[in-house]
Amino acid sequence: MTSLIKVWELPGGIHPPEHKEQSLQLPLGQLPIPPVLVIPLNQHIGTPAQPVVQVGDRVLAGQLIGAADGTFSANTHASTSGTVIAIESRAIAHPSGMSSESVVIQPDGLDEWVELTECDNYLQLDRLQLLDKIRAAGVAGLGGAGFPTAVKLAPKSTQVIDTLILNGAECEPYITADDMLMQVRANELVSGTLLLSHILHHPKNLLIGIEDNKPKAIAAVKAAVAGALAQHPEATNIQVVVFPTKYPSGGAKQLIQILTGREIPSGHHSADIGVICVNVGTAVAAWRAVRFGEPLVSRITTVVGEALDTQRNIDALIGTPISYLLEQHGFDANRASRVIMGGPMMGFTLLDLDAPVIKTTNCILAPSKQELPAPEPAQACIRCGICAEACPVNLLPQQLFWYAQAEDFDRLESHNLFDCIECGACSYVCPSTIPLVQYYRAAKGSIRLHEIEKEKSDRSRQRFEFRQARIAKEEAEKEAKRLARQKAAEEAKKKLAEKAAETATSAPQSAPSGDVISAAVAKAGAVQMSPEEQKAKLERMLAAAQNALEFAQKPLVSKDASKPITEDQLVKQQARIKQAELKVAEAEKKLADFNTGVSPQVEQVGGDAPSASPAVPASPAADDPVAAAIARAQAKLTMSPEEKARANLESLRARLAKAEEKTAAAKAEGSANADALQQGLDKLQQKVAEALAELTALGLKDEPPAAPVNPATPAPEPAATAEQNAAQAAIEKAKVKAAAMASMSDEEKRAEQVQSLQGRLQKARERLAKAEAENDPNIEAFRAGVTKLEEKLSELA
Repeated sequence: MTSLIKVWELPGGIHPPEHKEQSLQLPLGQLPIPPVLVIPLNQHIGTPAQPVVQVGDRVLAGQLIGAADGTFSANTHASTSGTVIAIESRAIAHPSGMSSESVVIQPDGLDEWVELTECDNYLQLDRLQLLDKIRAAGVAGLGGAGFPTAVKLAPKSTQVIDTLILNGAECEPYITADDMLMQVRANELVSGTLLLSHILHHPKNLLIGIEDNKPKAIAAVKAAVAGALAQHPEATNIQVVVFPTKYPSGGAKQLIQILTGREIPSGHHSADIGVICVNVGTAVAAWRAVRFGEPLVSRITTVVGEALDTQRNIDALIGTPISYLLEQHGFDANRASRVIMGGPMMGFTLLDLDAPVIKTTNCILAPSKQELPAPEPAQACIRCGICAEACPVNLLPQQLFWYAQAEDFDRLESHNLFDCIECGACSYVCPSTIPLVQYYRAAKGSIRLHEIEKEKSDRSRQRFEFRQARIAKEEAEKEAKRLARQKAAEEAKKKLAEKAAETATSAPQSAPSGDVISAAVAKAGAVQMSPEEQKAKLERMLAAAQNALEFAQKPLVSKDASKPITEDQLVKQQARIKQAELKVAEAEKKLADFNTGVSPQVEQVGGDAPSASPAVPASPAADDPVAAAIARAQAKLTMSPEEKARANLESLRARLAKAEEKTAAAKAEGSANADALQQGLDKLQQKVAEALAELTALGLKDEPPAAPVNPATPAPEPAATAEQNAAQAAIEKAKVKAAAMASMSDEEKRAEQVQSLQGRLQKARERLAKAEAENDPNIEAFRAGVTKLEEKLSELA
């Protein structure tokens, strides 16, 4: 129990006025439940907790209101019973004056607790079970940055812990929270020490370090250790180590060096040298979490300063507004120079007194203007070197100050800026009153921000490089496929040429070798469909038309039950039904004509009017576009110049009528292609004028010529006026359709698109079936077209 170990001297350090007696004159006090509690979800190092309650919920004391989000996060609990009135961003105790998401609770004054699960034989439990209980209770370090305790007590398997240190030094002036805790809860501290020892596999050294300016706390802890020897033999390993008072001996790294002589290397943690250091308040909170199942909802806080009527230590609920805490102790704002959270060395001025007490709030200091006057203006550095002598981690504060001013981040890191514990000893002894610590804090923030930006930049660069590599790979694959298609096409052409040569040598010489048209006709006849194939095609066309008619005849159903079917929708449906009926009739007629041996596509023309020929076998030009094209070529060869001029004029007029129809529809719909269509229409009109001029030059009038007697040539219209009337009617029809589309709702337009895609898909499937039956080399292209149409239809469905 009595300390017999060697105590090492701390390098550097200072001896500022302690002012400890001001808050130790009264016993530990309690405050009434405040009218509102503001409980931040970020009271620890790491990711903020996620709220698990909603506005309007009634919560009980100890109920979980924020769940830990990640390894380095911690749970948050309600400090008393009441109603959640808000979950919003509120000011928190932070040097920047920042705000954080908080759960605001209006207490009901009943202080009803959730059911707690006690554990008498906690030393018989597995260490992982104990860590789960500590983690569930939201215990975080009460003396430093709020590091989650369950994480600290779970070192790596390669880190063998032989020393556990309980930090009761509390070297900062004014603060006596840990001193009071050791006086009134010494037995709980010893029990917590044994608990942590059990979790850490019983280190051989259990040290409770206390500065020699706390005689009452030392006596209480020693008495508690002596009382625990009868029940826990392991308590013989506990040593209460008393060492000289010196600031900042309460820092974890400094206390480890004082009690063990071990120095933590730069960039490492205490577990790397076999030591775990835990604040005495944290050990008590962990023990209460395991023994009684009690979450961390309150902590001992020192309220001190000459601007207060009452100075003492209180057991404050987490979330208590600091303004309420000061009000309960007679705070006089006119007398106070400022309000500080923490001590005068490492604390920070509160910018908003409505900020709440959190898990790391160990002191609220309200000094008078005489007690802690405003600092004098900084002067130029005189290079005295006193700051380097006071630094407890053997840094060079003067050089760090210069590099921080110059924002020379590389040299700051090379001079181990992040080893600075920001104790303020250098600023305290500086004769020029330079706020050195503030420069170091700002430089650390800038370096961290620079690292975050660099990490973002690296990720962006990696994404860009990956994208470039992916695009290059896709281009290479496309080029490889293109070359493969080109090679396959060349091989197919070569095979066709060889096959044609073989056919030419084996076929009878029925025509002169120079007769290209005869050879084309023979080739068309060779690939002509059989009557069975023609019949199957006509039957498929009839089935498709019948399906379209059935779809058009389905009753209209409004997608919005509140909107009835309009008259315009019924009229449009009747138009679609009529169009579908015409297609069915046309398909039935073609199939009937084929069955009776009549080919309606091929008519015999004689005299001034066409007349139907008797039943003759179907011509190849009836269903084969290749044969039809050859027939048209033969007809053109037999035409006179006058007939060619008239045929060219009629062709141009037909194209002009279609162009006028498309242009009118585009303008009515406000399409972006209207200008391009108008340019094409102007060019066609110019070509019609040139054709008329050519006809006039031949000494002919603008009249439709008599149709040549050629069975392969379709008969022209009886008169040019009929064609003009048809074109004008088509234009008017397009205008009506465009106007109807403009008045359609989005659902109606979508239905029109679905119907159009279904018709195109049916035709594409017919072409694919034909290509598969004929083993067409373009099967893959037809199949891709069908797939694309099916995808478009599924997107609209």
